[in-house]
Amino acid sequence: MEHPKRLFLFAGYSKNESVDDSLIFCVSELSKYGDVIVCMDNDLKARELTPLKKYTIHTIAKKHGEYDFGSYKRAYEYADKHKLLSKYDYVYLVNDSVFGPLFDISNTLKEIESIDTDAASIVISKHKTHSFMESWFVRLNKKIAKSSWFKKFIMSVKQEDAKSTITVKYEHGLSNVIKNNNYSWSGIYGFHGRFTYNNPKYLFNHGCPFVKKACFTRHNGSCGNQIKYILNHCQMRVQLPIMTTANKLYGNNYMNWFLTYNPIKIITRKIKYALQKITNGGI
Repeated sequence: MEHPKRLFLFAGYSKNESVDDSLIFCVSELSKYGDVIVCMDNDLKARELTPLKKYTIHTIAKKHGEYDFGSYKRAYEYADKHKLLSKYDYVYLVNDSVFGPLFDISNTLKEIESIDTDAASIVISKHKTHSFMESWFVRLNKKIAKSSWFKKFIMSVKQEDAKSTITVKYEHGLSNVIKNNNYSWSGIYGFHGRFTYNNPKYLFNHGCPFVKKACFTRHNGSCGNQIKYILNHCQMRVQLPIMTTANKLYGNNYMNWFLTYNPIKIITRKIKYALQKITNGGI
């Protein structure tokens, strides 16, 4: 049976104005299963992009300040301009707010493509009134990717004053515009609140091949034991790019402190975080 043709529109950003090892690793893994267009929200010189180019059909690095959806927009614009969208069965939106893949993603791709909806994400954020697909890994079928209404939506992305506005207009907006045009969406997992950020070990053990980078700093380092467990159950070729990038982002001292199995340390961190919230009026 012929394998599905996939196009991954990959949004990247680097605080260090560089192409990190974890980004190269993620893109290289995705390239095993489809074509990849990378757009980074950074001004990077051509030589800095060289490690990525062997895994992509096009790479863009230009500061735009429109966050992930601004990068999705520019990657989509390139694909549309060069009449590439008709070549693919599925178009994916993927961003680098996660580390991974933590293991082979072939089963995840099969699962997300077997869902009988026009779009699907790895995780759905569930709410009483506004559930939505978390936009760090979303699968769109060809009908959506080639539609005039999706093009209008993605090309409408612009710089916003607040991150919350971006979430509502574009992340929530993607799920809304799909539904409003009588198409369907779903996901592999569905969780309430910040489950994805607070329970990375659960997701890993239930087959999710990515871990949110925010888990590394969330709640005063309270996920340290879960991240240590995940890394210890990954192959060395997965561990190395994650740790190299994490040390660069958060510092060696922090990572040495963060990665612990000690339950007393984890409880202490959670208590300290709770006290900080109370002291700051719940903020």
